[in-house]
Amino acid sequence: MNKINVAIVGLGFGGCFPEIYNYHPNVNTVGVFDTDKNRLDTFADRLGLKKYRSFEEILEDKNIDAVHLVTPIPLHEDQTVKVLEAGKHCACTVPMATSVDGIKRITEAKRRSGKNYMMMETTLYTYQFFYVKNMIESGELGQIQFMRGSHYQDMSGWPDYWMGLPPMWYGTHAIGPMVALSGSRIKRVICFGSGTMEPWLSEQYGNPFPVESALFEFENGMKGEATRSLFETARMYQEGMFIYGSKKSFEWGFTDGDDPYITTLGELGNGRGKYTEYKKTEMPNFHQSLPEEIQRFTVGGNFDPLNPQDSLKKGSGGGHHGSHPHLVNEFVRSIIEDRKPWIDEQLGGNITAAGLCAHESAMKNGEQIFVPKY
Repeated sequence: MNKINVAIVGLGFGGCFPEIYNYHPNVNTVGVFDTDKNRLDTFADRLGLKKYRSFEEILEDKNIDAVHLVTPIPLHEDQTVKVLEAGKHCACTVPMATSVDGIKRITEAKRRSGKNYMMMETTLYTYQFFYVKNMIESGELGQIQFMRGSHYQDMSGWPDYWMGLPPMWYGTHAIGPMVALSGSRIKRVICFGSGTMEPWLSEQYGNPFPVESALFEFENGMKGEATRSLFETARMYQEGMFIYGSKKSFEWGFTDGDDPYITTLGELGNGRGKYTEYKKTEMPNFHQSLPEEIQRFTVGGNFDPLNPQDSLKKGSGGGHHGSHPHLVNEFVRSIIEDRKPWIDEQLGGNITAAGLCAHESAMKNGEQIFVPKY
């Protein structure tokens, strides 16, 4: 199997992906569906893609090999199960589900179907993640001593299903890098909710907290923490990753677009404590692992077709820090190569379940919760 046929459901944020699939050398045809007819027509007509008039029409199309869901969070579980039960590979934006039972249901459907499931977690394919991964693998970071994740975002004015959402239900951007870089699953969590919200925000999900902060214990003994805010909290947007090592540490900049800081631990001088220095560091682009046809999507609008290599080296401007084409490539190549994708039901399940269990802990005033295995 050298080429597959793909359908994308949801063209809001999902609108970032049709063109990437369209240029991927292992994709034959791309179809799209959105409940907004004007949006659907705009994307399909501009890119010459097949239009579907319903989600069910995609499920019934025997020519479609894989479906990428970029739909509202409450729909993820049911839609993923339906895609897998229709005998199609499924990629889905985060989070995997909104309950641990929902994760189990997806896992069982995936294994019955024999098809691939991939959770499309952007933070695991950013310039920053690749940079830290290389620091760890080269020994430059030393021993990981502690990890932190953060995701600060105000959701005012977003679609109704976001209103009052428990922060850690959508904690994957803060939790994902820690799980992936630790090489271990999260097994236990203690979490506290903080602050107050307008009463109407608590009605939909019964969640009283605008902010939740969690401490995680990993199966290999490592520890980490994460903080997530969604409402009524004055903070610049940030999907932060902080990895503290025995030789060097990596800390995200204050805002999401700032260059990170690399701190180096030096030798013991005449005084107390070892000498340290820090440097604001521009991130390189890790486009080399991608097919040439989609490398330009790592820099988005900053790509210069007349000077491609130089513009790619700048490593800035692509959606979610260059992650989108990496996500597409991993999903497509996993199908072509007949293997599991990296962010499969186990890794995606642990990242999502850790957040769901964190909210459960917060609702029980910090009671420890053990994260189920998938």
